[in-house]
Amino acid sequence: MDVNLQMSKARMWLADAAYLAVGLPILGYRILVKGKDRHGWRQRAGYVPPREAGRAGIWLHCVSLGEANLIRSLVEQARGELPDVDLMISSTTDTGFERANALYGSIGSVFRFPLDLSRWMNRALDRLAPSLIVLVELETWPNLLELAQRRGIPVAVVNGRLTEKAYDRYRKVRALVRPMFQALSLVCAQDEVIAERFEALGVAHERIRIVPSMKFDTAEVADSVAGAEELAGQLGVTGQTDLWVAGGTGDGEERVILDAHRRIQQRSPEARLAIVPRKPERFDEVADTITRMGYRCVRRSKCKQAAGQGLARDQVVLGDTMGELRKFYSIAKVAFVGRSLVPMGGSDMMEVAGLGKAVLVGPHAFNFVEPMKVLTQAGAACVVLGQGELASKVVELLGEPGKAAAMGRCGQEAIRTNKGASKRTLELLCEMVGVRKH
Repeated sequence: MDVNLQMSKARMWLADAAYLAVGLPILGYRILVKGKDRHGWRQRAGYVPPREAGRAGIWLHCVSLGEANLIRSLVEQARGELPDVDLMISSTTDTGFERANALYGSIGSVFRFPLDLSRWMNRALDRLAPSLIVLVELETWPNLLELAQRRGIPVAVVNGRLTEKAYDRYRKVRALVRPMFQALSLVCAQDEVIAERFEALGVAHERIRIVPSMKFDTAEVADSVAGAEELAGQLGVTGQTDLWVAGGTGDGEERVILDAHRRIQQRSPEARLAIVPRKPERFDEVADTITRMGYRCVRRSKCKQAAGQGLARDQVVLGDTMGELRKFYSIAKVAFVGRSLVPMGGSDMMEVAGLGKAVLVGPHAFNFVEPMKVLTQAGAACVVLGQGELASKVVELLGEPGKAAAMGRCGQEAIRTNKGASKRTLELLCEMVGVRKH
């Protein structure tokens, strides 16, 4: 038997053993305790929608909600310019699958990503027969890459992101992960630092391209959002309301934000706050936190009909509906982008910049290093290190609307300047499969 084939089989056997020993208990906890990953198990076992043979096909994998949103421009361009290529989109999480289905269900096959057990992944590849596999940001799976390499299917990483923390973790087991990174045919890295990390882990230098973040392509530059005026009316927010919005917040962050708000109101009594948590399963928890912190919670879901009478000083709005975060940002005078005061990686700040708002972000936006670099250098975003700095900056910007407006204009210009990554990425993918754009 060929030595390379023997080594490949050994690596897959080790991966399967690790999944069964470590992965299954974690998965069981997510299902039984967290209530996640309970659906779509036929597809997770590799029984994905089969594809007709004879046509080129691109399989794009986005792990969760953020990645599903990220590839919107890439998918739209691919659909328009590659009409003879089948598009297949997978996601791992429930929210990612739902979003992908909503965005792409009418233009391609959408399914749940199979578990990376060799038998199940092999079954999925038999049914999909992709000409190219595209992994968004850093969704590398050992068995998927081994099997793709055996079949001669090129695998690309787009919008490549490798944080310092992730890089250090991989570097400790470099000997184990090196074959996985060596199997990548293309990496579109967001900047030089990320490119160097991929190369150090085993990706050949000639297979790496520097392509800015595709997140700029999905950020819509607009001065208003459809439905924002209705939202403002129902909440009692007018052009004179000093509303600041904390959006996409994560666990452990809301208490800090509410403490900051108390300090803000000591200096700016007319300041009002709306909090929009990232995960819907946390809505009740955050409502309880608002109440325990001494505020009256105004839940967006309960004020959809009657027009609001204006927010009182002791009221805090909870955005507990889906799909309205951009509306909240649109009616804000200052926006704080969450999951960044706590080490959770941050949330999308480009959509805020695209709406012409002054952007505040905590120190832990490590999932958005390249976009943050662009926005801060443009004067569109400011990093606040904690409760005190957050409060001071909100007070400053509420008191100086001209400064806040200038930051917003800088943000919109930065978004416009940095668009185009999806187009460049599609060109590189087409070169890999030998397909010409129409």
